[in-house]
Amino acid sequence: MNTLAVNIRSVVTSQGIVPMFYHDDAGTCISIATALYDAGIRCIEVTNRGPKALDNFRILNQVRHELMTDLVLAAGTITTGTEAMKFVDSGADILISPVFEGAVASVATKRERLWIPGCMTPTEIHVALRAGCDLIKLFPGNVLGPHFLKAVLPLFSGIDFLATGGVEPTKENISSWFRAGAIGVSIGSNLITTDIVLDGKYDLLRNNTASLLDLIKT
Repeated sequence: MNTLAVNIRSVVTSQGIVPMFYHDDAGTCISIATALYDAGIRCIEVTNRGPKALDNFRILNQVRHELMTDLVLAAGTITTGTEAMKFVDSGADILISPVFEGAVASVATKRERLWIPGCMTPTEIHVALRAGCDLIKLFPGNVLGPHFLKAVLPLFSGIDFLATGGVEPTKENISSWFRAGAIGVSIGSNLITTDIVLDGKYDLLRNNTASLLDLIKT
């Protein structure tokens, strides 16, 4: 892994949480990202789950260069080499996938970007390890559960796991993942709720996120 990818990886692992979101409206994306940043978040994932994903990612990239220069931007739900290239060209520091896809791996290697593939089975984890991945997105986390991670962790030395999917911003849920051996969790709509977005409660999002970061530190 190149030096840039190693440094970016350290941001993910030290933060312990990667908030992820998608919204059609660019202004809403900026408001969400700003609230998260003000809470202390330095890595966010913008998911490729809608028609405005790439355009809004480009806008966020411009805003972070102007106002949030130390923010790491991850492009999520990347499943093809074409998508990977477009988001890297638009400023993605990290590519995150729900699956293992060789074409995405090739782009990440060529463009020297950190890639976090999604895996669900020991076989998929093994394939990712053989491909040189040392940070895996365990997905879907709410289906597999912390007990699955605890069972497979001894089988794969040199791999860290980021639990994603259905993670709840509660002490009980977060603690269960870290006790099982996760180095971090990704949280989407359970943190960036529909009510917060619809009502523009970005102060609440900032406060909730800051509290969550404090929880993770403990």
